[in-house]
Amino acid sequence: MIPRIDQTSPVQALYLNFINTLRERGFTGDLNPDYANRTVLATDNSIYQVLPQGVLYPRDTADLVRIATLSQEPPFQQVVLSPRGGGTGTNGQSLTDGLVVDTSKYMNQILEINVEERWVRVQCGVVKDQLNAAIKPHGLFFAPELSTSNRATIGGMINTDASGQGSCRYGKTRDHVMELKTVLLDGTEWTSAAIDETALETLWKREDRVGDIHRVIDAIQREHHALIDAKFPKLNRCLTGYDLAHIRDNQGRFNLNNILCGSEGTLGFITEAKISLLPIPKCSALINVNYRDFNVALRDATQLMKAEPTSIETVDSKVLNLAMNDIVWHSVADFFPAPESGEKIQGINLVEYTADSEDDLKADVKKLTDLLDQAAQDINTGRISYSIAWGSDAVNKIWGMRKKAVGLLGNVEGEIRPVPFVEDTAVPPENLADFIAEFRAVLDEHKLTYGMFGHVDAGVLHVRPALDMKDPAQEKMVRVITDKVVALTQKYNGLLWGEHGKGVRSEYAPAFFGELYPQIQRIKAAFDPRNQLNPGKIATPSADIALLKIDDVATRGQVDRKIPVQVWEGYSEGMHCNGNGLCYSWNPNDAMCPSWKGTRERKHSPKGRASLMREWLKQMSERGINAVEESKKLKHANFLFTLPSRTINTLGKRKGEYDFSHEVHESMLGCLACKSCVGQCPIKVDVPEFRAKFLELYYSRYLRPLKDYFIGGLEFMIPTLAKMPWAYNLLMKPAFMQKFMARFIGMVDSPLLTGISLHKAAEKLGVNYATLENIAQLNPAEKAKAVILVQDAFTSYFETPLVVDTLTLLKKLGFVPLLAPFKPNGKPLQVHGFLKAFAKAADANATQLNGIASSGIPLIGIEPAMTLAYRAEYKKVLGDNAPKVLLVQEWLAKQTELLEGKITQFRAADFSLLAHCTEKTNAVSSIKDWQTVFAKLGQQLKVIETGCCGMAGTYGHESSNVETSKKIYALAWAQVVNNPVNTGKLTATGYSCRSQAKRIDNVKLPHPVQVLLQQAV
Repeated sequence: MIPRIDQTSPVQALYLNFINTLRERGFTGDLNPDYANRTVLATDNSIYQVLPQGVLYPRDTADLVRIATLSQEPPFQQVVLSPRGGGTGTNGQSLTDGLVVDTSKYMNQILEINVEERWVRVQCGVVKDQLNAAIKPHGLFFAPELSTSNRATIGGMINTDASGQGSCRYGKTRDHVMELKTVLLDGTEWTSAAIDETALETLWKREDRVGDIHRVIDAIQREHHALIDAKFPKLNRCLTGYDLAHIRDNQGRFNLNNILCGSEGTLGFITEAKISLLPIPKCSALINVNYRDFNVALRDATQLMKAEPTSIETVDSKVLNLAMNDIVWHSVADFFPAPESGEKIQGINLVEYTADSEDDLKADVKKLTDLLDQAAQDINTGRISYSIAWGSDAVNKIWGMRKKAVGLLGNVEGEIRPVPFVEDTAVPPENLADFIAEFRAVLDEHKLTYGMFGHVDAGVLHVRPALDMKDPAQEKMVRVITDKVVALTQKYNGLLWGEHGKGVRSEYAPAFFGELYPQIQRIKAAFDPRNQLNPGKIATPSADIALLKIDDVATRGQVDRKIPVQVWEGYSEGMHCNGNGLCYSWNPNDAMCPSWKGTRERKHSPKGRASLMREWLKQMSERGINAVEESKKLKHANFLFTLPSRTINTLGKRKGEYDFSHEVHESMLGCLACKSCVGQCPIKVDVPEFRAKFLELYYSRYLRPLKDYFIGGLEFMIPTLAKMPWAYNLLMKPAFMQKFMARFIGMVDSPLLTGISLHKAAEKLGVNYATLENIAQLNPAEKAKAVILVQDAFTSYFETPLVVDTLTLLKKLGFVPLLAPFKPNGKPLQVHGFLKAFAKAADANATQLNGIASSGIPLIGIEPAMTLAYRAEYKKVLGDNAPKVLLVQEWLAKQTELLEGKITQFRAADFSLLAHCTEKTNAVSSIKDWQTVFAKLGQQLKVIETGCCGMAGTYGHESSNVETSKKIYALAWAQVVNNPVNTGKLTATGYSCRSQAKRIDNVKLPHPVQVLLQQAV
């Protein structure tokens, strides 16, 4: 909803006028003054929350020139502009009460790759992992390694001068920047690079902003170089932003890029970068050294550095235990065997070696293992054990676990959670252990818990004290702790801002820079004399303008405390999002949030939806409406009684009456309910769950679309419709009916009934229904091999041959399959917010399944989404009464002895698995179970990593979602399905996935059960 200028405050009117004028001047990107976009970009990965006046998504450099030029015209010289990339900053760098300029949506192209000279030219919105994926075939990589590499943009890395793991070997971002293209605030496009004195003298003579900038910065270096050299600490991480110590580089050249790198968008809009690349090491290994004491691990890092590794990272026991309880642990558990001594691990040093030959790598690793083995009997080292992971695949898995550590720190129970505000201090590595000991003493003094991890080789440690920021008393601890940590860093010759930039913490810059701070202000004034670019951070252009203070900027906690405790707890699935942004993953082969990947709109991401939910609940609470109590009332509400009010409200909506709920509703409808967020988000944000709660309340005030009733009721109608499949198919198949359904019902490409009677097919196979009477007739030997197949509407009625094939394979393997009588599962009801009806359906189905399960015979299901609902959605409604239903492969993988005896009955072959999103993110080990089953029967099964197919139940069948559904499919699935190499080898576990491949590419993918059956002799 875009407000009218005549209905706004003077400030809002100014910004709306700016946005409208931009549109008139030919701005080609997106202009978003709507409340939803503003809300979603009001947070980053920090403790702060600042609502912008609008969000601008420039399409190209010309759009940035339009923004800059317009901002200098007299009516708009007070307009504030803040560049934003991935939005993963921990210090509020990209937050503003002005306009956010987000370059990540459109300006994300790799423009040129020069393999011979090892450089690349990119737009600022390119994501680091995106770049490395593109240059990997050439044997090259962009070095600075970040935990946020799958969503951090190159522009963001430049603006924070990002570093990370391996910085002692590879340096910081600025060490790889060759050229920067920047749009200055007067509209000038300037390309900067290291230049000699002759070129600098030429620039001195220019009578424009470019000339002013070079004169000022050069004068600062010439006049104050001795003071700069004395003031700036000699650290690996040195300083991010306005780095006076490197105005001239090691070759004596003037380099403006060393000022721009780390400037956090306060000096200009960086649009393109030419950056140097490095050859990928051919070999790598990681030695995991375990300690009985974390402080000893820190001290030992200095000793380990004598063995000259590529990098050393550390993780404390808290972070390690969090990882062990996360999806990521399945990929690394084998590399962390329990110590033979049985001692508890309190810290780990991850020591990496890279080399270009196996011999060199082994020789390097031996330096460290010799050191470790020589001291094995010395208890004073604090080392318990060590293990070695060889090869890039193994090493990358462990680094993947380490990367996730940032987000995992927030995955704790309760409201007291680790938060970033003093999390990237840097001190000389030899001082780190003593520094951390005092740091911990400060936290212990205030009885705060915390987790620690970091780059011990560079003297950088990430420490996040746990606070409940909704508690005003605990919020005050941010000031208390920060002041004490600042004093500590000064004591140990370090920095408060070692890696993650300054942002709101720029408050401490004048004290650090001292008499040099006015020189920093001169630089700001040369670039941005009116203080319009990301003001209040790093420096102000004059002494009469103050920097932001850490406790004067609005925090999330201040917003969240307006939500009553009962409501907060009732919607806890979305309340604890800490903004780490893992859901913004660039990787198209990552299942996380397909709607984000398909739209590139941040409101269509778990983080965006969680932000909108928090704001919606806050607004409801401010109006005296308790969302939890309203939901309880719905259990007794009369559908017909509320029809008039819902009709009136809907008519008002169609006339354009504003309700923030409509913006939230739009975002929620874009969710595929694939539940990848639940499995992959380190905070376990569960969008489908709070989405369902929102939809239930929303449709208590507005009319539902007809499609919802069609989808929700299909499971209940299908047994009757299946008695006349020809009639149903006759209605659904003709083109005119498809058009009618699309226009009036909102559904397209509806599946057709198979017309096969499962009852007759089972009878023909000699398979009985799983009634207690039939179970009682089984003899002990039959009962020992019995298994009950739980039906779901999709496979039983739209893919009946699969159910028959499953029963056939089970019999062939020597089992005694029984078929559970069909009852609606109710999952579609839950997805669309029919929570009252879902609870009723779940109870009825659970009663039947628990009844037959009382026989002791296991229950299994075919369709992942429906089967996993029993351990997720059912669990929330029924608790311990939820029936225990295994995925078919989970059960089969346990029948190893019987399967091994059948191997001779199957022809060997190779296949590739495309797994269902819900299955591979919420039942991770079940994917390996398929590989186990195939291997036991003499087959090879490779798992192909892909993102979502874009169907997700009925999502892809809904008219409003068709285009996005197809975009999502094109991101990853299309290439795999259409690759000739995969012809005849692919198998897919999801009904939705198979439907999508058939719909778009007319390729029929078999289920793994069907693949095994066809291999049977």
